Formats: sequence, C-alpha cells, structure tokens
Amino acid sequence: MRSLPNDREGRSSQAEPDTIPKKALTASDVMSQPTYTCQPDTDLSAVAKLMWRHDCGFIPVVDASEHVVGVITRGNVVIARGTRRLLPELISAAQAMVVTIHSCLPDASVSDVLSTMKRFGVRRLLVIDSHRRPQGVVSISDIVRAMARGHSLNAMEIVSVMAAISSFRPTVTLSPAHRPGLSGYAPVERTL
Repeated sequence: MRSLPNDREGRSSQAEPDTIPKKALTASDVMSQPTYTCQPDTDLSAVAKLMWRHDCGFIPVVDASEHVVGVITRGNVVIARGTRRLLPELISAAQAMVVTIHSCLPDASVSDVLSTMKRFGVRRLLVIDSHRRPQGVVSISDIVRAMARGHSLNAMEIVSVMAAISSFRPTVTLSPAHRPGLSGYAPVERTL
C-alpha cells in the first residue's frame, strides 16, 4: 500500500492496494532452453554425448519437420544399452525412446505444469508450440529455482508433486523385441 500525503486535517491517508494483478508464472518463464534434440536414427552414443555436453537428462526426438515423435531420457539410454548385447552406436534413439510425450504449451501456468507432473509422475515436461515443435523443457528443478529467485509459488504444491513423482511406478509394456538377446527394438509405450 502507498501512503498519501496528509489530508486537510493532518491525517495520513492510505491508498488502496495496487490493483494491477501480477502475471501468473508460466512454463515459458521457467523453462530451460534451448532444447537439444536428436533424430530417430541418432545412435545412443551420440544421444549420451548430447546429454553429457549440455548437462541434461532429457532429449526430445524430432522428425525431419522438427515435430516431436518421442523423448529419450538417461534411464532409456541405460535400459536400452543394458538389455541387449549391442554397442550404443548400434542402437538408435527410435529403438530406445518413449513415445508417450507429456507436454505443455509455453503459456501454461506453473500450477498447471505441476498438476500435469503430479498426474503422470514425471519430473519434466516438454514445452511445445501449437505445431508440436519443442520450445524448451520445464523440470521440477526449474520451478524450484524460480521459487528461490523470489517468485511466489506454493511450496506445499511443489512438495506434493515431488512426493508423487518419487512414488510413481508406471507400468511399462515391452514388446518381445525388448527382451535381452533378441534383435530389433520397438519404442516403449508406457501405460498410465
């Protein structure tokens, strides 16, 4: 509230609180960018190098038109490598990626982002435009850093999401090609 000068009788007046509403924090306000991507035919060795070089654990897989067709995480790299007797150079991103993509638009509120993370038990959402092209990635860490910078966020909501993420156990449906010792590999589809 702002103080106004004293009125005619010497009393101090108080102005009404500023009525300009604060803009709600959005995904684009907190997301990490640029988004490092790979193609479906990129081998896992190159994907791992991208992750290492850019200190990220999440790479969207895009087609020739830059539309997202899947995502690959550090865990996907490890599991794909550990379940077959192939060098990472011989396993493609398409063979290890998850095709269920949890995403949001840049103008999604942080509250909506947290709600989606909680619902699906994920710690990151891909931020995409209306044409399914990656714009950035928003992680629970990005949201916590925004809070540390002084943005007003609901700490209990964040804790609730983190608890849900740590206890979430998705059912993973594996095709026969996922089993060790068999050639071929189909994308993993998570049943939620």
